[in-house]
Amino acid sequence: MSEPASNPMREALQSAISENPVILFMKGTPDAPACGFSARTVAVLETLEQPFAAVNVLPDPAIRQELSALSGWPTIPQLFVRGELVGGCDIVLEMYDNGELQQLLGMDADAAKGQAVGAGTATDGGEPAPLVIENLL
Repeated sequence: MSEPASNPMREALQSAISENPVILFMKGTPDAPACGFSARTVAVLETLEQPFAAVNVLPDPAIRQELSALSGWPTIPQLFVRGELVGGCDIVLEMYDNGELQQLLGMDADAAKGQAVGAGTATDGGEPAPLVIENLL
């Protein structure tokens, strides 16, 4: 048996993770999250005024499948910082609450503590093409 040919989807995901200091793979977009977990994760990053890139996993099931195979993490959203998986919504919220996320992002943890995190769920009806990266950097 021969080795399978290259996997363009996995290569594109790895490239996006490598090229963006902070990237969130989510359901929907930052302006229109399609689930509460994605909305809360976006809210944390916005509360911290943290620039980030985002990828909507909904347009193509292969994005989610290949991302989970690449990261070893089964759920969405998935936050990566400097190429490393941080985790999903619950981990991001816990890290935010105890200041670890701010530290990981190179921020003053005390300056960002105590800010409320919202959970907007606006929708716009349109879906971007697969692997479109919304760069908020």
